[in-house]
Amino acid sequence: MTTSSPPALALDGASIDGGLYTDVTDFARHTHWLNGTAAAYSSVGMGVFVLILLAAWWRARRAGNAAMTTVLATPFAVIIAYAANTAIKDVFQEPRPCRALPHDFLIEACPPVDDYAFPSNHTTVAFAFVAALFLVNRWLGSVALLAAVAMGASRVYVGAHYPHDVGVGALVGTVVSLIVVLAARRFCRPLVSRLGDGALRPLLTAAPRA
Repeated sequence: MTTSSPPALALDGASIDGGLYTDVTDFARHTHWLNGTAAAYSSVGMGVFVLILLAAWWRARRAGNAAMTTVLATPFAVIIAYAANTAIKDVFQEPRPCRALPHDFLIEACPPVDDYAFPSNHTTVAFAFVAALFLVNRWLGSVALLAAVAMGASRVYVGAHYPHDVGVGALVGTVVSLIVVLAARRFCRPLVSRLGDGALRPLLTAAPRA
């Protein structure tokens, strides 16, 4: 019986920055007081970005159709960024660091073999929110950026990803989100304007009728 060979493009993440990953997880080994908080944020922290998006929607009601179009396009940008990132994962099929470096400290349980590491889905989604939110409001975008950096750091801290998984995930999320949102602002803004004159007006604008 023959065994299948690994894909030609499979990444050996440990050879890229495995040493830095080990440094971070060793830090986690000696900071047990932070482990629970980091694990919780790594798991459910995406809710923070939903709350920030709701705040952006509330502000956008007073900021005009371009801002509201951006807010409405953000969920689509996040979904498309996630899909693109998943496709990249399937191409490179980088094993999780918990398999390449099994003796390193681990907080989050090691995922199944076919749940690949490169790039980080959590980080991609977080930075997709950030890119869109900056186009609505710089202050909210800055808050989201801090939350996204914390999310990316937490994914390495809990042992789920190498640092380069997080860096490339941030790049994928930012680029895809900007493309989707800027396209929506160009082509969908008239539609949002028309909807703002109809039954959805209270949801789309706080401006008084002319």
